[in-house]
Amino acid sequence: MGRLKYDSSAPPITIDDETLAHLKIVIGTKLRRNESFLLTWLRGDDAEDARTTIWVHPSIPIQFGFDTAVLPPVAPERVTAIMTALNATGELVLDECLASPAAVIEPAG
Repeated sequence: MGRLKYDSSAPPITIDDETLAHLKIVIGTKLRRNESFLLTWLRGDDAEDARTTIWVHPSIPIQFGFDTAVLPPVAPERVTAIMTALNATGELVLDECLASPAAVIEPAG
């Protein structure tokens, strides 16, 4: 399991390496364009908040940590699906990104 660390003040978000590799491309693209967005994920049963949302901004440090040195293969159609959903809603929902790559991520609505 990889880790997404944001703002270095909160515990990292654990995400499987394959999904994290796709998210790294999507998040990197948005931040390179100076585009901020919401990032939402479900927390564990023992967490105070069942669902957490943060505002991702280019000025706040972000770190991607992978368990393996070799990145998993990246499926361009999965990156496109995640980016399309994010651009449609302004929110990146990790639970949708964790769905199998065969499941196309559709924006809500």
